[in-house]
Amino acid sequence: MTIQDVPQGMTRAASGLGVTAGYMPGFGNDFETEALPGALPQGQNSPQKVNYGLYAEQLSGTAFTAPRGQNERTWCYRIRPSVKNVGRFNRIEVPYWKTAPHVDDSLVSLGQYRWDPVPVGTEDLTWITGMRTITTAGDVNTQVGMASHIYLVTRSMQDEYFYSADSELLVVPQEGRLRFCTELGVIDLEPQEIAILPRGLVYRVEVIEGPARGFVCENYGQKFDLPGRGPIGANCMANPRDFKCPVAAFEDREAPSRVVIKWCGQFHETHIDHSPLDVVAWHGNYCAYKYDLRTYSPVGAILFDHPDPSIFTVLTAPSGQEGTANIDFVLFRDRWMVAEHTFRPPWYHKNIMSELMGNIHGIYDAKPQGFVPGGMSLHNCMLPHGPDRNAFEHGSTEPMKPAFQAETMQFMFETRFPQHLTAFAAKEAPLQDDYVDCWASLEKKFDGKPGLK
Repeated sequence: MTIQDVPQGMTRAASGLGVTAGYMPGFGNDFETEALPGALPQGQNSPQKVNYGLYAEQLSGTAFTAPRGQNERTWCYRIRPSVKNVGRFNRIEVPYWKTAPHVDDSLVSLGQYRWDPVPVGTEDLTWITGMRTITTAGDVNTQVGMASHIYLVTRSMQDEYFYSADSELLVVPQEGRLRFCTELGVIDLEPQEIAILPRGLVYRVEVIEGPARGFVCENYGQKFDLPGRGPIGANCMANPRDFKCPVAAFEDREAPSRVVIKWCGQFHETHIDHSPLDVVAWHGNYCAYKYDLRTYSPVGAILFDHPDPSIFTVLTAPSGQEGTANIDFVLFRDRWMVAEHTFRPPWYHKNIMSELMGNIHGIYDAKPQGFVPGGMSLHNCMLPHGPDRNAFEHGSTEPMKPAFQAETMQFMFETRFPQHLTAFAAKEAPLQDDYVDCWASLEKKFDGKPGLK
């Protein structure tokens, strides 16, 4: 299915500062943008009267007193203050979207798990009703941890809007194309791109090309940030200039509308008589953005061995413990493998972190069979995992010459918290019952004799 290129009823800024029409470049920048000339006040945030009869309102993503380098807020100049975008709340059920702490004692989360792609089917599913939680970790009430989801979307939201007070969402498309019409602008998203939707931002999700399927990491904790590069220096990995923030766009439309809010794991709806996407101008550093994973510049070994997979971190959400993330978003994309005298696939290991992986497209070198595009795997805290037999045999015997790992893209949601399965993941999603058998044929090669085998 397709829709028109320009969002219906939305007036968008004519141009942005970036090389991509409709977007401004940079990560963590202090942006300013207006969809009507003169709508953005100059020299102050809250004048006595704002042009066009707009209301000034601040959206704060951090505490007012957060350190300057971590403080995030955006000033919005909107047709109505957002108190007009909520009314009386009614509790509703969204049965497949779960929130931590969510522990089902009847399920066993200790293990190595892998799933085939969850089929989209023909059911009428929107961004809200099509969310399927796979794992939860931590506690949303203390703002630590995360949840991992699959989204299945077959229909655009119509006069319906959503925001989460619980979390920011990292969206990883795998199939189909989506449009996020947000209070701060419009983001079009396709496979091999990601988007970050911050906590508290109101948006509507439309299907550009469907059906659509992908992955979501719901971050209850501190916001995603770029990782420190340390000795790598100022360049490579994810470069700030490749992140794109949308220019201002707004709707001035009166129509009965439904707004759904997620708060402490509960879902509530409220009904209003207009579109809440009415921010005409804004400035600040708390905003949605997208990033093209194809611009990620991997760094790796150029002589022997290979570094830990943390070298492939795109974004990290810090925890209170230095160097131990609430969430790391890690990318395994096409790259050259050149290390000599080295077992090049990922090695066998047990990890304090728990790892949920997803396959966007291609073949993962540690699992050449079974881990298919759209599929997922889970290796929980201190559960051993690593290459299957075919990957081990290939990695142990392949010629030590440069090889290009082509047409491949997988990712990992890694967290310091154990991830607990939901009933959907354990009982409804296409779980591979024989996944653990991929290591069964590994042979004992020890013969007690010195020398390399």
